[in-house]
Amino acid sequence: MKNTASLCDWLAALRIRTLPLAAASVLCGALLAKLDQRHDGSVTLLCCLTAVALQAFSNLANDYGDACHGVDKADKQPPRMVASGRITQQAMRRALLFAAGMCCVSGMALLAQALPAIGRHGFGMWLLWLGLGAAAVAAAFGYTAGSKPYGYAGWGDLAVLVFFGWLGVLGSEYLQTGALQGWSLLPATALGLWCSMVLNLNNMRDMDDDLAAGKMTVAARLGPAGAKRYHAVMCGTAFVLWLVWLAHVFDGTAYACLNIMLALLSGIHLYQVFQTGIKALDRLLPKWSISVLVWVACLWLAAAD
Repeated sequence: MKNTASLCDWLAALRIRTLPLAAASVLCGALLAKLDQRHDGSVTLLCCLTAVALQAFSNLANDYGDACHGVDKADKQPPRMVASGRITQQAMRRALLFAAGMCCVSGMALLAQALPAIGRHGFGMWLLWLGLGAAAVAAAFGYTAGSKPYGYAGWGDLAVLVFFGWLGVLGSEYLQTGALQGWSLLPATALGLWCSMVLNLNNMRDMDDDLAAGKMTVAARLGPAGAKRYHAVMCGTAFVLWLVWLAHVFDGTAYACLNIMLALLSGIHLYQVFQTGIKALDRLLPKWSISVLVWVACLWLAAAD
């Protein structure tokens, strides 16, 4: 069948509204490098390009995998491109190959720029980072498109914490400084939990369809009320981690303003989650994604003072 997918169809498959999370993860790591007086703008840019490419690849793989496994139906809302027939499976496979290639090219350029700059350009270090990159690509594909998708067994939330939080933030910091600070684990974990909250919003919205298809996400296992409580636990844990880290890094007016902003972001978001029906949670997803990026931008502004 001839593919007649439009640009809008491809943009929908890429799920643009989730891409700020990838940038926020990298920029948080770059902030940690800046606080250590070793920020490298070119490495930050390449980290951002690589992270966004990986997120785009993951989103395409998710659309493809859920359609192939019968989780997404043609009438699903919001529409899924492969399941609805707007993009053929063959066209999506080609797009996945292209996106994976972009991840590899960007990742290799990143390592070629970063590793010599931090004096870590030995064979073992290259092998380590190539392995981490390969693991990220494999995890992005295996979430729903693998033969035994781990996302269907409820491991997606942990994967987001690992790749958006620990690898994304700490990896960005390390590739600019050549070292990791113990305190960095706090913002890395907090940001990873915030990113997992985006996935949980998605899974709460889809839990009825997921249960019918045998996709047992954490949200599907917990049910509507339990999934919202789980969401609050993630938000509360991240809130505490941010508070402890802010007290270690900032003081004065910057510290006070950031605490107020953190409380407002977390409180307003949780209020909206608990006041919104499961099917309507989709409208909170882009709001929270942008909120995460805005928070990191405000941390940068505070660090510049």
